[in-house]
Amino acid sequence: MSKRNYWLMKSEPDAYSIDDLERDGVEPWDGIRNYQARNFMKDEMETGDGILFYHSNVRPPVIVGSMEVASEPYPDPTQFDPDSKYFDEKSSEEDPTWELVDVKFVQKFENPVTRDAIKEEPSLQDMVILNRYRLSITPVTEEEWLKIHEMAGAEPK
Repeated sequence: MSKRNYWLMKSEPDAYSIDDLERDGVEPWDGIRNYQARNFMKDEMETGDGILFYHSNVRPPVIVGSMEVASEPYPDPTQFDPDSKYFDEKSSEEDPTWELVDVKFVQKFENPVTRDAIKEEPSLQDMVILNRYRLSITPVTEEEWLKIHEMAGAEPK
């Protein structure tokens, strides 16, 4: 069995929230239009990897639960849909630019972990989410994964 990787994925809750994922169960994580974030999904994520669900563009920004990678990467269908805000006229079905993975709901935290709480925790000072890069998908270490769950009062699943 390969070593499990961990990630943090951002979504604005008015676009797609942890409650939406809990309702849906499994959902494609579409609309990523940053090459580095796409490459994480395409080249590094594996089925079963753990993901922290981060609500962004809210006050305060907060980690609200966890999910897991539920599929191998595949072309994001929104890139081919002219009616989608994620349409990419330069992409083709023969040579797609954008990839995605499906994610599966795991748990919602009873005690969400705010960005401020992360900043105040000495062991989390190196979390990528705290640096100046504002990627929608970032890697998380196993130690960070465990500490966030501890702070949320949640057992990692």
